[in-house]
Amino acid sequence: MLSANCAPFTLSRRWKDGLVAFHSLSSSQYDAVGCGKSSVLGGWRNSQGLVKYRRTLGFKHGSCSGVPTRASSSPVYSGHSGGSAGAEEKPPTSFVWSDKKRPRICILGGGFGGLYTALRLETLVWPPGKQPQVLLVDQSDRFVFKPMLYELLSKEVDPWEIAPLFADLLSSTSIQFRKDKVVAVCPCDGGDKLSETRSGGIVYLGSGISVEYDWLVLALGAESKLDVVPGALDYALPFNTLEDALEVDRRLKSLERERFEPGKPPIRVVIVGAGYSGIELAATVSERLGKKGIVQVVNPSSEICPTASAGSREAAIRVLSSRKVELILCYFVSAIKVSPEVDNVFVLDLMPATRSTRRSNMFTKNLEADLVLWTVGNKPLVPSNEPGSVTKPFLVNGRGQAETDETLRVKGHPRIFAIGDSASTRDSSGRLLAATAQVAFQQADYAGWNLWAAINNRPLLPFRYQHLGELMVLGSNDAAVTPGFIEGFTLDGSLGHTVRKLAYLYRLPTNEHRVKVGLSWLGKTTIKSISDVQDTLTKLIGQTSAST
Repeated sequence: MLSANCAPFTLSRRWKDGLVAFHSLSSSQYDAVGCGKSSVLGGWRNSQGLVKYRRTLGFKHGSCSGVPTRASSSPVYSGHSGGSAGAEEKPPTSFVWSDKKRPRICILGGGFGGLYTALRLETLVWPPGKQPQVLLVDQSDRFVFKPMLYELLSKEVDPWEIAPLFADLLSSTSIQFRKDKVVAVCPCDGGDKLSETRSGGIVYLGSGISVEYDWLVLALGAESKLDVVPGALDYALPFNTLEDALEVDRRLKSLERERFEPGKPPIRVVIVGAGYSGIELAATVSERLGKKGIVQVVNPSSEICPTASAGSREAAIRVLSSRKVELILCYFVSAIKVSPEVDNVFVLDLMPATRSTRRSNMFTKNLEADLVLWTVGNKPLVPSNEPGSVTKPFLVNGRGQAETDETLRVKGHPRIFAIGDSASTRDSSGRLLAATAQVAFQQADYAGWNLWAAINNRPLLPFRYQHLGELMVLGSNDAAVTPGFIEGFTLDGSLGHTVRKLAYLYRLPTNEHRVKVGLSWLGKTTIKSISDVQDTLTKLIGQTSAST
């Protein structure tokens, strides 16, 4: 990224040609792109330092500006190349849409919110000439069905089943996909009414590509926040992405190989956080390690899964107790460090969470662990308004989420919709909704429909969240399923596990992928059943032989 003390740059021929094209525009054409002719050309004459270079590109806080489409390149800076002073910068390029007339929708983030919004747009019936061009941008080339990451650790699923390639999912659609990182968003639609100009703004990508859009969907999700506790960033592993799950699996395999021989000390795993993720992870890891492991869960609250139903919480406690998982409640982790005495062992410093617990007999304590898993704290990913800036292009709440109205549009920006972890969405009573997959699923339906309505000048629908229940995995043959339409009822055990897998099979993104995964799961179930029958027969034969 360009630093404030970077060396002066030299204009390439392409940039100069673009300036000539820009200079030839009429005054009305300058106004159409949201910047004045004199102010932009004044920036071109001065090329010393970051501030003057930003003027060169025409950046303004709260507005969309820069070289218009008649110029030969778009006003995006792809980052400082690290070359010598005075070296010519490689001019960035613009994403080319296939049709200049049809609406352009750019969706940032390919999670539950972003991907399912794109697929929803494909199912709608559009008037002639209004079928939108949809570009989906994500920094990964795979969609990740995050609620089933735990099954990677228990070996119930293969990575392709819950993390298919976007290229495969979108192959039969008109949706375009680009693997790239979002650097900044510069909207043009400030105010309460739609801009008179067609363009809604520009998205700047890490590769140096800029994308001009008419409509934008912000669905970048969130990343694990590990920098709140000293040592967590260096020594704890998050469990939020496919890469995280694969790394946890790799570390567990390494520890299992080291402790394979009898007489070796047990594998000690400490999980920080007792929300849904922490409890599901504790149940899965404890089942995998069995008697060869000790799993401990640290949580500042006095109960686990505080937002879960009573039935789900009771089922989780029953499973964790049967697997000897230790719950260390009313404590928080104050620091994580390396043991000075034993190699590859971490020490967690714990402090009582409240004043009342500090007054009781609870004192500071230390835990030793071979593996630390972090499941608390997420940071919403909301882009800045300029490359290299920390200023947001729209209003955000205290959590860093974009503030939205009841139709999921970002407040003050009628051409931008925000959903999922990136959005501050409230229910009908005004309560902030949790950032869950279930919420994102439902938001995607509304966002797709409201994009259709906005493009066709129809009324937009206010988002209404409906709680459908909760699904919690508790091992390879155990789960807790609490439907939202039956109060006080929880289905657990092996039947709950089957219902949960079927529910998630139905929620997979495309019919083609559902069929592939369904056949794969059916084959695995058949093989497992045959194996169980063979084990049972072997035991019976062995018992018969011993008795005779």
